[in-house]
Amino acid sequence: MAIISVINSKGGSGKSTTALVLATTLAHRGASVTIIDAGSNRSLTDWRSGDTAHAIKVVGDVSETDIRDRIREAANSSEFVIADIAGVAGGLAVRAMIRSDLTVVPMAPSVLDARSAAKAVQLVKEVENDVGRTLMFVLALNRTDAAPFQRTIQREIAREIEESDMPLLRSHLHRREAFNAMFGERLSLFELDPGKVNGLEAAVKDAMSFTEEIAEILGRR
Repeated sequence: MAIISVINSKGGSGKSTTALVLATTLAHRGASVTIIDAGSNRSLTDWRSGDTAHAIKVVGDVSETDIRDRIREAANSSEFVIADIAGVAGGLAVRAMIRSDLTVVPMAPSVLDARSAAKAVQLVKEVENDVGRTLMFVLALNRTDAAPFQRTIQREIAREIEESDMPLLRSHLHRREAFNAMFGERLSLFELDPGKVNGLEAAVKDAMSFTEEIAEILGRR
């Protein structure tokens, strides 16, 4: 069993996409998964209203006062619990992180996203000091361009993260139509029609690589 929180205070940083890709890929591999939808737009709750065949449970209407109970209940019935958390300023993110085996901080390759991700990392460090133990976290780039089409800002941000000695996933969720199509069709990547969605095969490869790297990190905890 593993609990994973996905946090970043900036809208459009890829929290819900990251959570959904991870959840559906794990489910595709045969794992039982519960998503805690504490995102501001409840996009994962909306996704669950579709016709996906994956037996993924989505728990919405989560508050700061009951998130620990929701996580505990989900962990009793699922191998993986993935919490999509809105904001980092309140206690919601803190309570989720404390109970997580891994915190993922998604970010797009932009200056604003990098600043927002830095605030999330600062929060992780503050919580570590408060609880007196190390919290595992990793930065995850999404909406990036695959080689050889990488933009200069993308390369510079990746280099700055590496030089700051912060953990960064090697795998990216690149800019793919298929990741948006998951929400539009309310299906997983593995259920989308390749005849209607461009680059689906490449998106599946991204998702599998991303999920495998997360699994490797969890295996070292």
